Amino acid sequence: MIEDLDRITINPQVCLGQPTIRGMRITVAFVLKLLASQLSVQEILASYPELEEEDIRQALRYAAWAVSDRIVSITSA
Repeated sequence: MIEDLDRITINPQVCLGQPTIRGMRITVAFVLKLLASQLSVQEILASYPELEEEDIRQALRYAAWAVSDRIVSITSA
């Protein structure tokens, strides 16, 4: 799965080593925040023409992979 994420790069010299899109200074987290703020893929692409639809797809797949093995305990109040 992680091998298929060829657009997600991690470089300690770019954005403090955060996962970015194709080495640009656009982080996976930023793309996810745009999606979470209810912007459509088309709106994001229009605002950031350097991005491609596959970049957004891979950002989502990377996020799903990154959280898939995490277990979080939530206690009720």
